[in-house]
Amino acid sequence: MATIKITQTRSVIRRPGVQKRTIQALGLGRIGRTVEHEATPQIQGMVAKVRHLVSVDEN
Repeated sequence: MATIKITQTRSVIRRPGVQKRTIQALGLGRIGRTVEHEATPQIQGMVAKVRHLVSVDEN
């Protein structure tokens, strides 16, 4: 599987709780923080739910 880099670019303040929990589950929580994950369907679905809060770099 390929890896993807996910960087949080926007704040979770005034966002629904589901989006806040998704950001935490991805290992983010602060603007500018970057994590790497395998590009599994589960991770891609989570990223799709918070696409407006993160930027994704596919390797």
